[in-house]
Amino acid sequence: MNYVSTRDKSIKVTAAKAIAQGISVEGGLFVPDEFPFLTEKDFENLKVLDYKGRAKYILKEFLNDFSEEEVDYCIEGAYTGSFDNEQPAPISLVGKNANILELWHGPTCAFKDLALQLLPYLLTTSTKKVNDGKKTVILVATSGDTGKAALEGFKDVPDTEILVFYPSDGVSPMQKLQMDSQAGENVHVCAIKGNFDDAQTGVKNIFTDNAVKAKLAENNMLFSSANSINWGRLAPQIVYYISAYCDLLERGEEIQDGFNIVVPTGNFGNILAAYYAKKMGVPVNKLICASNINNVLTDFINTGKYDRNRKFHTTISPSMDILISSNLERMLFELSGNNDKEVAELQASLSKNGAFTVSDSVKEKLQNLFWGGCCDDEATIATIGKYFSEFGYLCDTHTAVALNVYEQYIQNTGDDRPTVIASTASPYKFAKSVLSAVSEKQGDTEFNTVKLLSEETNTEIPAPIKALENAKVRFKEICEKDEMLSAVYSALSIN
Repeated sequence: MNYVSTRDKSIKVTAAKAIAQGISVEGGLFVPDEFPFLTEKDFENLKVLDYKGRAKYILKEFLNDFSEEEVDYCIEGAYTGSFDNEQPAPISLVGKNANILELWHGPTCAFKDLALQLLPYLLTTSTKKVNDGKKTVILVATSGDTGKAALEGFKDVPDTEILVFYPSDGVSPMQKLQMDSQAGENVHVCAIKGNFDDAQTGVKNIFTDNAVKAKLAENNMLFSSANSINWGRLAPQIVYYISAYCDLLERGEEIQDGFNIVVPTGNFGNILAAYYAKKMGVPVNKLICASNINNVLTDFINTGKYDRNRKFHTTISPSMDILISSNLERMLFELSGNNDKEVAELQASLSKNGAFTVSDSVKEKLQNLFWGGCCDDEATIATIGKYFSEFGYLCDTHTAVALNVYEQYIQNTGDDRPTVIASTASPYKFAKSVLSAVSEKQGDTEFNTVKLLSEETNTEIPAPIKALENAKVRFKEICEKDEMLSAVYSALSIN
Protein backbone atom coordinates (compact mmCIF):
# COMPACT_ATOMS: atom_id res chain seq x y z
CA MET A 1 0.00 0.00 0.00
CA ASN A 2 1.18 3.48 -0.91
CA TYR A 3 -0.46 6.85 -0.36
CA VAL A 4 -1.37 9.10 -3.27
CA SER A 5 -2.51 12.70 -3.47
CA THR A 6 -6.13 13.48 -4.33
CA ARG A 7 -4.92 16.19 -6.74
CA ASP A 8 -1.95 14.36 -8.29
CA LYS A 9 -1.97 10.59 -7.92
CA SER A 10 1.46 10.33 -9.53
CA ILE A 11 2.73 11.41 -6.09
CA LYS A 12 3.20 8.23 -4.04
CA VAL A 13 4.53 8.12 -0.49
CA THR A 14 4.74 5.71 2.44
CA ALA A 15 2.46 5.84 5.46
CA ALA A 16 5.22 7.46 7.53
CA LYS A 17 5.75 10.16 4.90
CA ALA A 18 2.00 10.84 4.58
CA ILE A 19 1.61 11.18 8.35
CA ALA A 20 4.76 13.23 8.90
CA GLN A 21 4.02 15.60 6.00
CA GLY A 22 0.28 15.89 6.71
CA ILE A 23 -0.65 17.33 3.32
CA SER A 24 0.72 16.90 -0.19
CA VAL A 25 2.97 19.60 -1.63
CA GLU A 26 0.35 20.84 -4.11
CA GLY A 27 -2.42 20.96 -1.48
CA GLY A 28 -4.00 17.57 -2.08
CA LEU A 29 -4.82 15.06 0.66
CA PHE A 30 -3.18 11.67 1.00
CA VAL A 31 -5.30 8.52 0.59
CA PRO A 32 -4.32 4.84 0.34
CA ASP A 33 -3.99 3.58 -3.23
CA GLU A 34 -5.81 0.43 -2.11
CA PHE A 35 -7.90 -0.56 0.91
CA PRO A 36 -7.78 -3.83 2.84
CA PHE A 37 -10.98 -5.88 2.73
CA LEU A 38 -12.14 -7.70 5.84
CA THR A 39 -13.71 -11.14 5.42
CA GLU A 40 -16.24 -12.91 7.61
CA LYS A 41 -13.32 -14.72 9.24
CA ASP A 42 -11.64 -11.38 10.01
CA PHE A 43 -14.77 -10.16 11.77
CA GLU A 44 -14.97 -13.41 13.76
CA ASN A 45 -11.39 -12.75 14.89
CA LEU A 46 -12.04 -9.08 15.59
CA LYS A 47 -15.20 -9.44 17.65
CA VAL A 48 -13.45 -11.35 20.46
CA LEU A 49 -10.69 -8.73 20.81
CA ASP A 50 -10.72 -5.65 23.04
CA TYR A 51 -10.50 -2.19 21.49
CA LYS A 52 -6.69 -2.14 21.47
CA GLY A 53 -6.61 -5.54 19.80
CA ARG A 54 -9.05 -4.40 17.13
CA ALA A 55 -7.04 -1.22 16.53
CA LYS A 56 -3.83 -3.21 16.04
CA TYR A 57 -5.55 -5.68 13.70
CA ILE A 58 -6.94 -2.90 11.50
CA LEU A 59 -4.29 -0.20 11.58
CA LYS A 60 -1.34 -2.48 10.81
CA GLU A 61 -2.91 -2.79 7.33
CA PHE A 62 -2.54 0.96 6.78
CA LEU A 63 0.88 1.43 8.40
CA ASN A 64 2.79 -0.24 5.62
CA ASP A 65 6.25 0.79 6.80
CA PHE A 66 5.73 0.32 10.56
CA SER A 67 6.99 -2.83 12.25
CA GLU A 68 4.57 -4.87 14.35
CA GLU A 69 6.46 -3.69 17.43
CA GLU A 70 5.99 -0.06 16.39
CA VAL A 71 2.24 -0.55 15.86
CA ASP A 72 1.97 -2.20 19.28
CA TYR A 73 3.93 0.63 20.91
CA CYS A 74 1.69 3.31 19.37
CA ILE A 75 -1.63 1.68 20.22
CA GLU A 76 -0.71 0.53 23.71
CA GLY A 77 0.54 4.03 24.50
CA ALA A 78 -2.57 5.73 23.16
CA TYR A 79 -5.31 3.55 24.60
CA THR A 80 -3.93 2.40 27.96
CA GLY A 81 -5.20 4.42 30.92
CA SER A 82 -6.66 7.19 28.78
CA PHE A 83 -10.35 6.24 28.58
CA ASP A 84 -13.08 5.45 31.11
CA ASN A 85 -13.05 1.76 32.06
CA GLU A 86 -10.48 1.13 29.30
CA GLN A 87 -13.39 1.33 26.82
CA PRO A 88 -12.83 4.09 24.27
CA ALA A 89 -16.06 3.51 22.28
CA PRO A 90 -18.92 1.92 24.27
CA ILE A 91 -22.43 1.64 22.85
CA SER A 92 -25.67 2.59 24.64
CA LEU A 93 -28.86 1.13 23.18
CA VAL A 94 -31.60 3.77 23.30
CA GLY A 95 -35.07 2.69 22.27
CA LYS A 96 -35.41 -0.18 19.83
CA ASN A 97 -32.68 0.39 17.26
CA ALA A 98 -30.61 3.46 18.18
CA ASN A 99 -27.13 2.28 19.15
CA ILE A 100 -25.42 5.41 20.43
CA LEU A 101 -21.67 5.08 19.95
CA GLU A 102 -20.24 7.17 22.80
CA LEU A 103 -16.93 8.58 21.62
CA TRP A 104 -16.37 11.02 24.48
CA HIS A 105 -14.95 8.96 27.32
CA GLY A 106 -11.37 10.21 26.84
CA PRO A 107 -9.29 12.98 28.43
CA THR A 108 -11.04 15.90 26.67
CA CYS A 109 -14.56 14.42 26.55
CA ALA A 110 -14.82 14.52 22.75
CA PHE A 111 -14.56 12.03 19.88
CA LYS A 112 -11.32 13.59 18.70
CA ASP A 113 -9.53 11.84 21.59
CA LEU A 114 -9.75 8.47 19.86
CA ALA A 115 -7.52 9.75 17.07
CA LEU A 116 -5.53 12.42 18.87
CA GLN A 117 -4.32 10.20 21.69
CA LEU A 118 -2.82 8.00 18.96
CA LEU A 119 -1.56 10.60 16.48
CA PRO A 120 1.42 11.79 18.59
CA TYR A 121 2.73 8.21 18.67
CA LEU A 122 2.17 7.78 14.93
CA LEU A 123 3.74 11.13 14.15
CA THR A 124 6.84 10.75 16.31
CA THR A 125 7.40 7.22 14.96
CA SER A 126 6.97 8.54 11.40
CA THR A 127 9.27 11.53 11.81
CA LYS A 128 12.09 9.31 13.03
CA LYS A 129 11.83 7.45 9.72
CA VAL A 130 11.65 10.40 7.33
CA ASN A 131 12.51 13.79 8.85
CA ASP A 132 16.21 13.67 9.74
CA GLY A 133 15.91 15.04 13.27
CA LYS A 134 13.90 18.17 12.44
CA LYS A 135 11.46 19.58 14.99
CA THR A 136 7.83 19.04 13.91
CA VAL A 137 5.53 22.08 14.11
CA ILE A 138 1.89 21.04 14.30
CA LEU A 139 -0.64 23.60 13.09
CA VAL A 140 -4.28 23.11 14.02
CA ALA A 141 -7.47 24.94 13.12
CA THR A 142 -10.33 24.00 15.42
CA SER A 143 -14.05 24.53 15.78
CA GLY A 144 -13.70 23.43 19.42
CA ASP A 145 -12.89 19.80 20.07
CA THR A 146 -9.90 19.09 17.83
CA GLY A 147 -7.89 21.88 19.45
CA LYS A 148 -8.09 20.63 23.01
CA ALA A 149 -7.66 16.98 22.00
CA ALA A 150 -4.56 17.85 19.95
CA LEU A 151 -3.10 20.01 22.70
CA GLU A 152 -3.61 17.24 25.23
CA GLY A 153 -2.16 14.61 22.92
CA PHE A 154 0.96 16.59 21.98
CA LYS A 155 1.75 18.40 25.24
CA ASP A 156 5.44 18.00 26.09
CA VAL A 157 6.01 15.46 23.29
CA PRO A 158 9.75 15.81 22.49
CA ASP A 159 10.78 17.59 19.28
CA THR A 160 7.30 19.01 18.63
CA GLU A 161 5.59 22.38 18.92
CA ILE A 162 1.83 22.70 18.55
CA LEU A 163 -0.12 25.83 17.65
CA VAL A 164 -3.91 25.92 17.79
CA PHE A 165 -6.13 28.59 16.23
CA TYR A 166 -9.82 28.82 17.14
CA PRO A 167 -12.61 31.31 16.28
CA SER A 168 -12.90 33.73 19.21
CA ASP A 169 -16.72 33.65 19.21
CA GLY A 170 -17.21 30.21 17.69
CA VAL A 171 -16.58 27.74 20.53
CA SER A 172 -18.41 26.99 23.77
CA PRO A 173 -17.15 28.55 27.04
CA MET A 174 -16.01 25.09 28.18
CA GLN A 175 -14.13 24.42 24.94
CA LYS A 176 -12.47 27.84 25.20
CA LEU A 177 -11.40 27.23 28.81
CA GLN A 178 -10.08 23.77 27.95
CA MET A 179 -7.76 25.26 25.32
CA ASP A 180 -6.76 28.49 27.04
CA SER A 181 -5.72 26.66 30.23
CA GLN A 182 -3.72 23.92 28.50
CA ALA A 183 -0.53 22.85 30.26
CA GLY A 184 2.66 22.00 28.38
CA GLU A 185 5.89 23.76 27.46
CA ASN A 186 5.45 23.19 23.72
CA VAL A 187 1.82 24.33 23.33
CA HIS A 188 0.51 27.64 21.95
CA VAL A 189 -3.10 28.82 21.57
CA CYS A 190 -4.47 31.82 19.72
CA ALA A 191 -8.04 32.97 19.04
CA ILE A 192 -8.79 34.62 15.70
CA LYS A 193 -11.35 37.25 14.75
CA GLY A 194 -13.24 35.10 12.29
CA ASN A 195 -14.97 31.75 11.97
CA PHE A 196 -13.63 28.20 11.69
CA ASP A 197 -13.44 28.37 7.90
CA ASP A 198 -11.16 31.41 8.23
CA ALA A 199 -8.93 29.49 10.66
CA GLN A 200 -8.86 26.40 8.45
CA THR A 201 -8.09 28.40 5.29
CA GLY A 202 -5.36 30.33 7.11
CA VAL A 203 -3.69 27.15 8.34
CA LYS A 204 -3.86 25.53 4.90
CA ASN A 205 -2.39 28.65 3.25
CA ILE A 206 0.51 28.67 5.72
CA PHE A 207 1.07 24.95 5.11
CA THR A 208 1.40 25.32 1.35
CA ASP A 209 3.47 28.55 1.32
CA ASN A 210 6.93 27.62 0.02
CA ALA A 211 8.53 30.71 1.54
CA VAL A 212 7.18 29.77 4.97
CA LYS A 213 8.38 26.18 4.58
CA ALA A 214 11.83 27.47 3.65
CA LYS A 215 11.85 29.75 6.71
CA LEU A 216 11.06 26.80 8.96
CA ALA A 217 13.71 24.67 7.27
CA GLU A 218 16.30 27.36 8.08
CA ASN A 219 15.37 26.81 11.72
CA ASN A 220 15.47 22.99 11.44
CA MET A 221 11.66 22.75 11.61
CA LEU A 222 8.88 21.50 9.37
CA PHE A 223 5.08 21.51 9.44
CA SER A 224 2.62 18.73 10.05
CA SER A 225 -1.07 18.70 10.89
CA ALA A 226 -3.30 17.27 13.58
CA ASN A 227 -6.47 18.13 11.66
CA SER A 228 -8.20 15.32 9.81
CA ILE A 229 -6.47 16.38 6.60
CA ASN A 230 -3.70 14.22 8.11
CA TRP A 231 -4.23 10.54 7.33
CA GLY A 232 -2.87 9.71 10.79
CA ARG A 233 -5.90 11.49 12.25
CA LEU A 234 -8.43 9.86 9.97
CA ALA A 235 -7.30 6.21 10.03
CA PRO A 236 -7.93 5.73 13.79
CA GLN A 237 -11.51 6.89 13.28
CA ILE A 238 -12.17 3.96 10.94
CA VAL A 239 -11.43 1.64 13.86
CA TYR A 240 -14.37 2.68 16.01
CA TYR A 241 -16.92 2.04 13.28
CA ILE A 242 -15.51 -1.43 12.64
CA SER A 243 -15.44 -1.97 16.41
CA ALA A 244 -19.09 -0.90 16.67
CA TYR A 245 -20.05 -3.50 14.08
CA CYS A 246 -18.13 -6.13 16.04
CA ASP A 247 -20.02 -5.12 19.20
CA LEU A 248 -23.33 -5.54 17.35
CA LEU A 249 -22.23 -8.99 16.19
CA GLU A 250 -21.16 -9.97 19.68
CA ARG A 251 -24.51 -8.83 21.05
CA GLY A 252 -26.30 -11.04 18.53
CA GLU A 253 -27.96 -8.12 16.72
CA GLU A 254 -30.00 -9.07 13.64
CA ILE A 255 -28.07 -7.26 10.89
CA GLN A 256 -28.26 -9.59 7.91
CA ASP A 257 -29.58 -6.65 5.85
CA GLY A 258 -26.93 -4.27 7.12
CA PHE A 259 -27.22 -1.30 9.44
CA ASN A 260 -27.18 2.46 9.09
CA ILE A 261 -24.72 4.97 10.53
CA VAL A 262 -25.62 8.54 11.50
CA VAL A 263 -22.83 11.08 11.98
CA PRO A 264 -23.11 14.74 13.00
CA THR A 265 -20.44 16.36 10.87
CA GLY A 266 -19.19 19.64 9.50
CA ASN A 267 -15.73 18.85 8.13
CA PHE A 268 -16.81 15.43 6.74
CA GLY A 269 -13.93 13.52 8.35
CA ASN A 270 -15.96 11.49 10.84
CA ILE A 271 -18.52 10.30 8.29
CA LEU A 272 -15.74 9.67 5.75
CA ALA A 273 -14.20 7.23 8.25
CA ALA A 274 -17.57 5.44 8.38
CA TYR A 275 -17.55 5.23 4.57
CA TYR A 276 -14.06 3.73 4.64
CA ALA A 277 -15.28 1.11 7.14
CA LYS A 278 -18.03 0.24 4.64
CA LYS A 279 -15.45 0.05 1.85
CA MET A 280 -13.48 -2.41 3.98
CA GLY A 281 -16.43 -4.78 4.30
CA VAL A 282 -18.61 -3.51 7.14
CA PRO A 283 -22.24 -4.02 5.95
CA VAL A 284 -23.37 -0.40 6.11
CA ASN A 285 -26.65 0.26 4.31
CA LYS A 286 -26.85 4.06 4.41
CA LEU A 287 -24.56 6.78 5.71
CA ILE A 288 -26.73 9.54 7.19
CA CYS A 289 -25.04 12.94 7.26
CA ALA A 290 -26.46 15.21 9.97
CA SER A 291 -25.89 18.98 9.83
CA ASN A 292 -27.02 21.95 11.86
CA ILE A 293 -28.38 25.06 10.14
CA ASN A 294 -25.00 25.43 8.37
CA ASN A 295 -26.36 22.83 6.00
CA VAL A 296 -23.92 23.02 3.10
CA LEU A 297 -23.42 19.24 3.18
CA THR A 298 -27.16 18.50 3.25
CA ASP A 299 -27.66 20.66 0.17
CA PHE A 300 -24.71 19.05 -1.56
CA ILE A 301 -26.00 15.52 -1.00
CA ASN A 302 -29.47 16.50 -2.20
CA THR A 303 -28.44 18.57 -5.25
CA GLY A 304 -24.87 17.72 -6.23
CA LYS A 305 -23.88 21.38 -5.87
CA TYR A 306 -21.50 22.44 -3.11
CA ASP A 307 -21.92 26.15 -2.37
CA ARG A 308 -20.32 27.90 0.57
CA ASN A 309 -21.66 31.28 -0.60
CA ARG A 310 -24.27 31.55 2.14
CA LYS A 311 -24.77 33.06 5.55
CA PHE A 312 -22.58 31.56 8.27
CA HIS A 313 -24.49 30.75 11.46
CA THR A 314 -23.05 30.52 14.97
CA THR A 315 -25.00 27.76 16.69
CA ILE A 316 -25.19 25.73 19.90
CA SER A 317 -23.47 22.87 18.04
CA PRO A 318 -20.32 24.87 17.20
CA SER A 319 -18.12 21.96 16.08
CA MET A 320 -20.35 21.76 13.00
CA ASP A 321 -20.29 25.48 12.24
CA ILE A 322 -18.34 24.90 9.04
CA LEU A 323 -18.96 25.80 5.39
CA ILE A 324 -15.74 24.40 3.87
CA SER A 325 -15.67 20.66 4.52
CA SER A 326 -12.04 19.77 3.88
CA ASN A 327 -12.40 15.98 3.96
CA LEU A 328 -15.05 16.02 1.25
CA GLU A 329 -12.10 16.17 -1.15
CA ARG A 330 -11.20 12.57 -0.28
CA MET A 331 -14.78 11.49 -0.93
CA LEU A 332 -14.78 13.24 -4.31
CA PHE A 333 -11.63 11.30 -5.19
CA GLU A 334 -13.51 8.07 -4.39
CA LEU A 335 -16.70 8.99 -6.22
CA SER A 336 -14.86 10.16 -9.34
CA GLY A 337 -13.01 6.84 -9.66
CA ASN A 338 -9.75 8.35 -8.33
CA ASN A 339 -9.81 11.08 -10.98
CA ASP A 340 -7.20 13.48 -9.57
CA LYS A 341 -7.64 16.03 -12.37
CA GLU A 342 -11.38 16.24 -11.75
CA VAL A 343 -10.80 16.69 -8.00
CA ALA A 344 -8.20 19.40 -8.60
CA GLU A 345 -10.63 21.26 -10.87
CA LEU A 346 -13.46 21.04 -8.32
CA GLN A 347 -11.22 22.31 -5.53
CA ALA A 348 -9.94 25.14 -7.72
CA SER A 349 -13.55 26.15 -8.42
CA LEU A 350 -14.33 26.06 -4.69
CA SER A 351 -11.33 28.26 -3.97
CA LYS A 352 -12.09 30.73 -6.75
CA ASN A 353 -15.89 30.80 -6.85
CA GLY A 354 -16.90 29.28 -3.52
CA ALA A 355 -18.85 26.52 -5.27
CA PHE A 356 -18.70 23.52 -7.58
CA THR A 357 -21.17 21.07 -9.11
CA VAL A 358 -20.33 17.39 -9.58
CA SER A 359 -21.18 15.31 -12.62
CA ASP A 360 -24.41 13.33 -12.79
CA SER A 361 -22.54 10.04 -12.28
CA VAL A 362 -20.82 11.33 -9.14
CA LYS A 363 -24.12 12.71 -7.84
CA GLU A 364 -25.81 9.34 -8.37
CA LYS A 365 -23.06 7.50 -6.46
CA LEU A 366 -23.20 10.12 -3.71
CA GLN A 367 -26.94 9.73 -3.21
CA ASN A 368 -26.74 5.94 -3.26
CA LEU A 369 -24.33 6.08 -0.34
CA PHE A 370 -25.52 9.07 1.67
CA TRP A 371 -28.71 10.66 2.98
CA GLY A 372 -28.50 14.23 4.26
CA GLY A 373 -30.59 16.11 6.80
CA CYS A 374 -30.29 19.12 9.09
CA CYS A 375 -31.97 20.84 12.01
CA ASP A 376 -31.80 24.22 13.74
CA ASP A 377 -31.02 25.11 17.35
CA GLU A 378 -34.65 24.99 18.45
CA ALA A 379 -35.05 21.43 17.16
CA THR A 380 -31.71 20.50 18.75
CA ILE A 381 -32.88 21.65 22.18
CA ALA A 382 -36.22 19.86 21.74
CA THR A 383 -34.41 16.63 20.83
CA ILE A 384 -32.20 16.77 23.94
CA GLY A 385 -35.32 17.21 26.07
CA LYS A 386 -37.18 14.42 24.29
CA TYR A 387 -34.45 11.80 24.68
CA PHE A 388 -33.95 12.67 28.33
CA SER A 389 -37.64 12.60 29.21
CA GLU A 390 -38.51 9.50 27.17
CA PHE A 391 -35.38 7.38 27.62
CA GLY A 392 -33.44 8.98 30.47
CA TYR A 393 -30.58 9.53 28.03
CA LEU A 394 -28.66 12.81 28.20
CA CYS A 395 -26.83 13.91 25.06
CA ASP A 396 -24.92 16.95 23.88
CA THR A 397 -25.99 19.38 21.19
CA HIS A 398 -24.13 17.64 18.34
CA THR A 399 -25.48 14.19 19.17
CA ALA A 400 -28.94 15.75 19.35
CA VAL A 401 -28.57 16.96 15.76
CA ALA A 402 -27.73 13.37 14.77
CA LEU A 403 -30.74 11.98 16.65
CA ASN A 404 -33.07 14.55 15.10
CA VAL A 405 -31.84 13.77 11.57
CA TYR A 406 -32.05 10.03 12.35
CA GLU A 407 -35.77 10.48 13.09
CA GLN A 408 -36.18 12.52 9.89
CA TYR A 409 -34.59 9.70 7.93
CA ILE A 410 -36.96 7.09 9.34
CA GLN A 411 -39.98 9.32 8.67
CA ASN A 412 -38.85 9.94 5.08
CA THR A 413 -37.81 6.40 4.18
CA GLY A 414 -39.52 4.01 6.60
CA ASP A 415 -36.13 2.36 7.09
CA ASP A 416 -35.89 1.57 10.80
CA ARG A 417 -33.16 -1.08 10.69
CA PRO A 418 -30.51 -1.08 13.46
CA THR A 419 -28.52 2.14 13.43
CA VAL A 420 -25.25 3.31 14.96
CA ILE A 421 -25.32 7.00 15.93
CA ALA A 422 -22.01 8.71 16.58
CA SER A 423 -22.14 10.65 19.85
CA THR A 424 -19.30 13.10 19.57
CA ALA A 425 -19.06 14.99 22.89
CA SER A 426 -20.07 14.93 26.52
CA PRO A 427 -23.19 16.99 27.31
CA TYR A 428 -21.12 18.78 29.95
CA LYS A 429 -19.06 20.52 27.27
CA PHE A 430 -22.23 22.40 26.30
CA ALA A 431 -23.82 22.61 29.74
CA LYS A 432 -25.82 25.83 29.27
CA SER A 433 -27.65 24.60 26.18
CA VAL A 434 -28.19 21.09 27.54
CA LEU A 435 -29.48 22.38 30.88
CA SER A 436 -31.98 24.66 29.09
CA ALA A 437 -33.40 21.56 27.37
CA VAL A 438 -34.07 19.61 30.58
CA SER A 439 -34.72 22.26 33.25
CA GLU A 440 -35.98 25.78 33.78
CA LYS A 441 -33.11 26.50 36.16
CA GLN A 442 -30.11 28.56 35.05
CA GLY A 443 -26.60 28.81 36.40
CA ASP A 444 -24.98 32.21 36.88
CA THR A 445 -21.50 30.88 35.98
CA GLU A 446 -20.25 28.11 33.70
CA PHE A 447 -19.43 25.80 36.61
CA ASN A 448 -22.64 26.52 38.50
CA THR A 449 -24.39 25.49 35.27
CA VAL A 450 -22.36 22.29 35.16
CA LYS A 451 -23.29 21.47 38.77
CA LEU A 452 -26.96 22.25 38.13
CA LEU A 453 -26.95 19.96 35.11
CA SER A 454 -25.58 17.15 37.25
CA GLU A 455 -28.17 17.73 39.98
CA GLU A 456 -31.12 18.07 37.60
CA THR A 457 -30.28 14.96 35.56
CA ASN A 458 -28.64 12.78 38.22
CA THR A 459 -25.62 12.30 35.95
CA GLU A 460 -21.96 12.52 36.89
CA ILE A 461 -19.71 15.40 35.87
CA PRO A 462 -16.78 13.95 33.89
CA ALA A 463 -13.49 14.22 35.78
CA PRO A 464 -11.75 16.28 33.03
CA ILE A 465 -14.56 18.86 33.17
CA LYS A 466 -14.57 18.95 36.97
CA ALA A 467 -10.82 19.56 37.01
CA LEU A 468 -11.22 22.74 34.93
CA GLU A 469 -13.03 24.69 37.64
CA ASN A 470 -9.81 25.99 39.15
CA ALA A 471 -7.74 25.90 35.98
CA LYS A 472 -5.49 28.89 35.30
CA VAL A 473 -5.91 30.65 31.95
CA ARG A 474 -2.53 30.75 30.16
CA PHE A 475 -3.46 32.02 26.70
CA LYS A 476 -5.33 35.25 25.95
CA GLU A 477 -4.02 36.21 22.51
CA ILE A 478 -6.46 37.22 19.76
CA CYS A 479 -5.33 38.03 16.23
CA GLU A 480 -6.89 39.06 12.94
CA LYS A 481 -7.25 36.21 10.45
CA ASP A 482 -4.55 37.74 8.23
CA GLU A 483 -2.13 37.84 11.18
CA MET A 484 -1.98 34.08 11.73
CA LEU A 485 1.46 33.67 10.16
CA SER A 486 2.88 36.35 12.44
CA ALA A 487 1.40 34.49 15.39
CA VAL A 488 3.12 31.29 14.21
CA TYR A 489 6.51 32.99 13.89
CA SER A 490 6.10 34.65 17.29
CA ALA A 491 5.22 31.36 19.01
CA LEU A 492 8.24 29.67 17.41
CA SER A 493 10.59 32.63 18.15
CA ILE A 494 11.36 33.00 14.43
CA ASN A 495 12.25 36.48 13.20
